[in-house]
Amino acid sequence: MITSVFKKSTPLNYSLVVILILVFFFMFQIKDPSWVSSYFLAFQKVSLLCFILASFFMINFIVKKNGLSKDNGYAILFYLLFLLFFPTIFNNPNVIYANFFILLALRRLVSLQSLKASKEKIFDAAFWVFVASLFQFWSILFLILVYISIIFHVSRDYRNWVLPFIAFLAVAILFYMTSLIFNIDVVAFFNERAVIDFKIDYFKNNYENAALSIYTAVALFFVTSMLMTLSNRPQIVHSSYKKVVAYFFIAVLVFIISPNKSNDLLLFSIAPLTIMAASHVEYMQQKLNNEIVYYVLIVCGLFTFFSQL
Repeated sequence: MITSVFKKSTPLNYSLVVILILVFFFMFQIKDPSWVSSYFLAFQKVSLLCFILASFFMINFIVKKNGLSKDNGYAILFYLLFLLFFPTIFNNPNVIYANFFILLALRRLVSLQSLKASKEKIFDAAFWVFVASLFQFWSILFLILVYISIIFHVSRDYRNWVLPFIAFLAVAILFYMTSLIFNIDVVAFFNERAVIDFKIDYFKNNYENAALSIYTAVALFFVTSMLMTLSNRPQIVHSSYKKVVAYFFIAVLVFIISPNKSNDLLLFSIAPLTIMAASHVEYMQQKLNNEIVYYVLIVCGLFTFFSQL
C-alpha cells in the first residue's frame, strides 16, 4: 500500500509529508510551550520549521535532478522516517542550519558530473561547507567531499584545487565583518568549537541509546545494499552514488569527533542514507520486500519518536 502511494511524485505525496512534518514538529514542541510567550523563541521555532521543510525539498530536488531516483516520493518519505528516530533535532538550530548548508553543497557537487560551470560549482560547494562550519564546526570535514568530487571530474585543472581556499577567504571576511558588528570574540568562538571528543556517553535515557542502535542497524543494511549493488547500477550514476557513500561516512566521522555529542549530530547522515534507502527500494523492485522495509521503519520511527517525548 505504502509503495503504491509513493510510487509516483504527486501533490498528494508532498502534502501528506508536509502535514506529517508539521504534526511531529509541533507534537515535540508542545513539550515545553514556554517559547509561545517569547517573540524571539517563536521566530526561532518558525525558522527551524522552514529550514526542515527546505531540507526535505532540497533532498528531493537533488535525487530527481541528478537521476539518483525515479519520479517517486520515496526519498521524502525516508527522510521523514529517519528524522523521527531523533526528535531532539527539532530543538537544535545549529545542526539544522548546518545540515541545510551542507545539502546546498551536495547539490552542487552531485551536479558536477555534467562538467558545466564546474568552477562555480566547486566554489559554491566549498563556500556552503565553510558557512555550515560556523554553525557546527566539524562539518568542515565535508570539504573532503569537495576534493573527492574534484578528483572524480575535474582534477586536471589546478585552478579547481585552489577554489576552496578562495571560498574560505570569502567566508572568513564575511564572518570577520559580522564579528565586528556583533562584537563576537573570534578566537573564543573557535576555541569553544574546534575541540575533538571521542566519548559516546551522552545518553540521557535508554530510549536514546535504543534509537541510536536501531538507526545504526538500519544504516548498515542500506549502506551494505548500496555497496553490493553499485556495480550493477547505470555507469552514469556511479560517481554520484560514490559521493553519497563518502558523504555518509564523513557524516559519521563528524558525529564521532564532535564535542557536546548528541543523536542530533546524526542529522548529517540522514540525507545520504535517504538516497541509499530510496535507491534500494527502486533497485529491488519486489513489492512485498519493500512493504516490509517501510513498515519496519515506520514502527521503529514511531517507537523511537514517542519514547523520547
